[in-house]
Formats: sequence, structure tokens, C-alpha cells
Amino acid sequence: MSPRPKALFAMREEHLASLFPAPLLRRLDTLVDIDVTLVAESFDDPRLDLAETEILITGWGCPPLDAAVLARAPRLRGVLHAAGSVKSLVTPACWERGLVVSSAAEANAVPVAEYTVAAVLMAGKGVFALNERYQRERTFTLAEIQPSIGNNGRTVGIVGASRIGRKVIELLSPYDLDLCVYDPYTLVPGVRQVSLEELLRRSDIVSLHAPATAETRHMMDRVSLALLRDGAVLINTARGSLVDTDALIAELKSGRLSAVLDVTEPEPLPSDSPLFDLPNAFLTPHIAGSHGNELSRMGTAVVDELERLIAGSPLAHQVTHDDLERVA
Repeated sequence: MSPRPKALFAMREEHLASLFPAPLLRRLDTLVDIDVTLVAESFDDPRLDLAETEILITGWGCPPLDAAVLARAPRLRGVLHAAGSVKSLVTPACWERGLVVSSAAEANAVPVAEYTVAAVLMAGKGVFALNERYQRERTFTLAEIQPSIGNNGRTVGIVGASRIGRKVIELLSPYDLDLCVYDPYTLVPGVRQVSLEELLRRSDIVSLHAPATAETRHMMDRVSLALLRDGAVLINTARGSLVDTDALIAELKSGRLSAVLDVTEPEPLPSDSPLFDLPNAFLTPHIAGSHGNELSRMGTAVVDELERLIAGSPLAHQVTHDDLERVA
């Protein structure tokens, strides 16, 4: 029987127990030789034995894997990331080494999509505006019909057919919604593909799922926001840089639009940001992604991927150099 490959955790230690609860750690221990009490928050930690490490199990807070680190880890062959984006840790030296890189982004997409679906349905029902009105007036007329709300036939535009965007479309498909999508690179079968301009003009609710790139920065600027119909709702669970914050604030102040924002630019917002006081801005503190008991889903995805790596099977969630240009 061949010896188990030596692995190392590299992330913020505070996340380890949530990502890998005890049953998952026991499963992990059957696959690799790993010290579950040792978590590298810095590769300068004198306790580390990088020279023998073959597999890194990384997470939020993992230091960059630059050429100097890799020189100290000559046997390293795989990086399995128990989080979403690997952009903060994977450097050109990793691709030059030919490291196999995998991410739990697929698992992290689940709660983001769930949050988005909840926001879409609540926005269509007028929940955010009516909550503010009820809080302000402290009363309502029983059985009064709200004529402008409802999700029957509501047009929802998805900007970006990313893994999260596609998951949102999948979860929304059973509802009586009119879905359309804009993505210049990816075709979503069964969903009407439109230009960004058409999507913005026709949608009651617009949900952003594009990656943060130079091309997408401030794609929702003054001109784009002006295309949205009166009463439209903008949802952003992707990246704050997709939206020109000043332009959005101007539209919100006019009362013409509403927004549900889990991410912003900057992040966090300055304490005096007008967004905190605008009744048509619903803010949450970057919670759409994995939190609490959702973290173990990412840990499970990593252990599943580790089994494939050790068995020599194709990875289910491998990340390539080219992927980094079009993912979050």
C-alpha cells in the first residue's frame, strides 16, 4: 500500500472547524497524512514542512503561492481551495510549475444563488418598499390590493451566465417568471439571450452575476442605469465594482429605482454613505456566499476532489489559467 501523500492546511485558522467538522476531518485523515492541528496562516511559520508537502488545502486567508514559496515546496502538485476565487493565492509561478488547482466555487455558488432567488421573489412581491412603508406608517388597510406587485410574468434579467448566474436561472425556472440573460461568451439553452441594452430596458428586476474584470468595471454606470424602467430593482450579489456607486446613489435618490446590494464599492461602505439612509436601498454585509453551516459544503467538495486527485481521476472543479480571466 502506497503511503498517504502529505498535505497541509493553509488558511485563516478560525475557519478550519467550520469548513472541516470532525466527521470530515476523519475522512480527510484516511486520504492524506495531515496534521489537523497545524494551519498555515503564513508560509514563514517555522513549524511547516513545505519540503514534503504534496497537497495544499487552502481557504480564505491563504498567503500567495509565489515563486519563493514554491521553491520551498518542490513536491507540491495540487492546490485544493475550500472557497471560491483562487485569484488571491494563485500566481504565475503556480502555472509555470504545472500545479493542479481546484476550487469549491461550485459549492459556494449554492447559497449565493439561494440568496439571489429570495431577493428576486421578494422584490417582485414589493417586500422591500412595503416593509419601509409599514415601518413608517405603522398601519395598513386590511385586504387592500397592492396593484403594482406580484411575480406572475415578472421579467427578470440575469447579467452574466456564470456558475452562479446559471444556478439562479435553474432555481427560478419553476416560477412564472419571464427570464432573459445577457452574456457575450456563454449560451444558456432554453433562456432568451438578449443584448445588455435590451435586458436593461425590458427587465423589472436585474440581477448581476458577471466577474470583476477591466471589461465589466462599472458596467452599470449612469448610462446603463438610465435604461432601467421606472420602478426596476437592481440586485448585486457579484462584485461591487460592477456598479458605479455614485451613479446608483443618484438614481436611488430620485426614487426611480430600488436596489438590493450584498456587495458594494468600496466595501465596506464608509459610515456616512447615503446608501445607509436611502429607503429604496436594501443592504446586507456580504453574506450571500457561504457562512455558518454552509461552509462545510465547501469542505466536503474539497475532500471529494481530493479523492479524485489521489485516484488519478479527472477533477470535477479544476481551475485553469484561462479560467481566471472570466471568473469572479
